Amino acid sequence: MRETIIIQFDGGSRGNPGPAGIGVVLQAQDGTPLVTLGRFIGRATNNAAEYRALIIGLEKARELGARKVRIRGDSELIVRQMRGEYRVKNADLKELYDEAQSLFHQFDEASIEHNYREKNTLADRLANRAMDRKGDVTSVDEQPLDAPAPAEPKAGDRFNCPRCGCAIELQKPSRLRPHQLRPFKCQCGNPMNVIE
Repeated sequence: MRETIIIQFDGGSRGNPGPAGIGVVLQAQDGTPLVTLGRFIGRATNNAAEYRALIIGLEKARELGARKVRIRGDSELIVRQMRGEYRVKNADLKELYDEAQSLFHQFDEASIEHNYREKNTLADRLANRAMDRKGDVTSVDEQPLDAPAPAEPKAGDRFNCPRCGCAIELQKPSRLRPHQLRPFKCQCGNPMNVIE
């Protein structure tokens, strides 16, 4: 592939360290999205999540056969470390940094630049959606076509908010059919997950 692929990446953690997710967007030069991916990566720090997002973005670009990439991320630390402007002092990040550098240098042309948060919204939304769902996502839509049918909640079911940690217990179930129910939403606006 001769054209330059644009990689946008973002990573986040709720708790730092805490439940973490990544978002990656690969675009053609004209801005057409080629890959949109959000992935839940378990417990990690914000910086580790950012590096993992960068690594996944670089791997996806290689899978597409890209030879030239322009990378944009909103983590000034990661961008400056990748450029050699900051040293990597954290031993846990050093391994991720080395992996990212190895992938970065496999391209014929590669550049990395700081992208302001407001220009990185899709990658950010994918990372947050992956954290909400605790799994991989390819879209930020509320209900993807392949989403499982909702289960009918029962009295005593508990739901928690992955963002702020609050929890509720269902006292009396709704009379609505399961497919008509919407997920509980926390006061912070985040969908609440059932506690198994």
